[in-house]
Amino acid sequence: MPLRHPWRWISATIVLVLVFLFLWGVATNPRFGWDTYGRYLFDTRFGLAVYYTIALTLLSMLLSVVIGVTLSVMRMSDNPVLKTVAWVYLWIFRGTPVYVQLLFWGLIFTLYRQVQFGIPFTDIDFIRFDDTMVLYSAFWLAVVGLALNEAAYMSEIVRAGISSVPEGQSEASTALGMSRGQTLRRTVLPQAMRVIIPPTGNELISMLKTTSLVVAIPFSGELYGQARDISGVNFQPIPLLLVAATWYLVITSVLMVGQHFLEKKFSRGASRQLTARQLRTLAEADGLTPSALSAATGNQDDRAGGGPS
Repeated sequence: MPLRHPWRWISATIVLVLVFLFLWGVATNPRFGWDTYGRYLFDTRFGLAVYYTIALTLLSMLLSVVIGVTLSVMRMSDNPVLKTVAWVYLWIFRGTPVYVQLLFWGLIFTLYRQVQFGIPFTDIDFIRFDDTMVLYSAFWLAVVGLALNEAAYMSEIVRAGISSVPEGQSEASTALGMSRGQTLRRTVLPQAMRVIIPPTGNELISMLKTTSLVVAIPFSGELYGQARDISGVNFQPIPLLLVAATWYLVITSVLMVGQHFLEKKFSRGASRQLTARQLRTLAEADGLTPSALSAATGNQDDRAGGGPS
């Protein structure tokens, strides 16, 4: 007689009723301003804000990956100076809030009104800016601020991925005559990607949401800044925040799908379980049915693992 689970159905019913009541309350509450929400959801200003948000996310992540790989190599170096500099960098950027860091980047040209590059203690200058405010760009300051903060976390992710590759792989590459740089590029990093990709995808999604903090620069071209600016005119912050949240969810969903397929690609060969296509190919070569071949391979795996034969 099949087992009955009355409490499972009761708990599921209670949860569904509560979810329905919540959604009904949100849909019928006039304070959410759904008419304003619908009017601004596809507004061109929010379309431009989506563009700036994606640009901030991708450019910051690209720069942070480059800096993060460099820092991870420095931390794993035998040079004590490089290792110490990388450790201090991580200590500072992981130990202070990103909002505070962005505030400092917004004030950087106030701190340095004049910049010159040349030979120290001489009058020889290669590049000189008497007024650094001519270089001011809130967008690029936001990119740099976000990237430098994220690089501290990417460094640890890359270092963990490199450390996950067995030392024998590096030794084999060295025996083949590869230099340390070639070993890193051709042997270690391709295998480390399997460990690096999942947390990097999570960091990319986190970076998308962190772009809402660039108002500290101040830069208000992204989604949250645009919602705040418009709500300052029509005094309806709730529907405009809902518009920004909707676009954040849409972009995040697209990134999650991309992350899934990227993880799937780099996880090939990580499992001993054969795919259906591989089973069909082997079955055709051996004259067996795929189910019979799958059972035979399963028995061999059990014997190799010490399981029952």
